[in-house]
Amino acid sequence: KSVGEVMSIGRNFEEAFQKALRMVDENVNGFDPNIKKVNEDELREPTDKRMFVLAAALKQGYTVEKLYELTKIDKWFLEKFKNIIDYYKNLEDTNSKTISFDIIKKAKQIGFSDRQIAVAIKSTELAVRKLREEYKITPFVKQIDTVAAEWPASTNYLYLTYNGVTHDIDFSEEFTMVLGSGVYR
Repeated sequence: KSVGEVMSIGRNFEEAFQKALRMVDENVNGFDPNIKKVNEDELREPTDKRMFVLAAALKQGYTVEKLYELTKIDKWFLEKFKNIIDYYKNLEDTNSKTISFDIIKKAKQIGFSDRQIAVAIKSTELAVRKLREEYKITPFVKQIDTVAAEWPASTNYLYLTYNGVTHDIDFSEEFTMVLGSGVYR
């Protein structure tokens, strides 16, 4: 059974991974620990839903070592997944009325969407977006050199990230942007 593929670009694994999960299924907010229940048999079997069982297990306190024993997923990846869930739990403990610039900025830098933050802090996507905009937390356009600096790239991949301080390109002219439409089902 094919589960499809996505290409997701970010400045860190957590950011790229969460973007990828959202691209695969429009009903998924990211690495969400509330989609599936912990089931060790499901952790042992690689499926397209195992990631969400893994998220639930991390939220329940399973250690990286225990998850490695069950899944055989490299510990480097398990640590990155744990980073996301640890931050998710941090967000859940945050009061939506007093969420700070630093908390939202860090969440965005590790790939949390506004909707994902809203669910965790028991708010709305619109309220989170409004606050993020008030804090002036906006993404930067970054460029990937697709020819490894062998010669000037005339075409390139652009992506948005909250892990930047400047745009890689200027938007001084009119451009046409082609956006992907998601996975084939």
